[in-house]
Amino acid sequence: MPRAAPTLRERKKLRTRRALVSEALRRFTERGFAETTLDEVVEAVEVSQRTFFRNFASKEAVALAPEQELWAAYTAVFAGLPPGGTAQSDYREALLAAVLAMDEGWAARFRACRALAERTPALAGHSLRDCAETTDRVLELAAARHPVARPEDAVRQRLLLELMLSAWRWAVHDWLLAGAPGAGTADGGAETADRGAGAAGDDVDDVDARAELVARTRRALALLPGVAALAADA
Repeated sequence: MPRAAPTLRERKKLRTRRALVSEALRRFTERGFAETTLDEVVEAVEVSQRTFFRNFASKEAVALAPEQELWAAYTAVFAGLPPGGTAQSDYREALLAAVLAMDEGWAARFRACRALAERTPALAGHSLRDCAETTDRVLELAAARHPVARPEDAVRQRLLLELMLSAWRWAVHDWLLAGAPGAGTADGGAETADRGAGAAGDDVDDVDARAELVARTRRALALLPGVAALAADA
């Protein structure tokens, strides 16, 4: 069944949310996470702190919003996968499909978000916690799709997903270092996010950036059998 078009109120709420994320990432990138206050962010966007807290629980939440958007999409895609796949293929394909399905401008926001998290210990800790919570949610869904007979099989499923998400984190780090197409530097990423939808060329660049991230993730995941072999030899 086709998804209903968002209402005017929903579109306005989304624009406000995006504006807060873009402005926060721009200021955090330029001035530092700790040095930037919420008052500065909401004043620049011309909304109240009450509006901010209707959208985000904290400074950390707005800084990591692009990553949280991905985790929400990952869980939703996983829940909607057709039956018949293995746990490994389900974990992998849901993640890659979620990246490719993110909306225009997401790659730039995600790049700015991850670049910031990699140099801000407080954000890195929150990011790892969010990843752990997503792992638990996906494993709950996986338990219904791939029931196990023995406790050790459930442990194997968890270790498999955690290993795959470790490969994902490395792929993201590699993507940041290489410079994804259309994303630019961390400053450029925040600036691109601030432009909103932009021109058609910006949309193409964002698609290229997501495709490059998916390609790097596939390469990282392809290394996992060798990692398992090393562990077996230990």
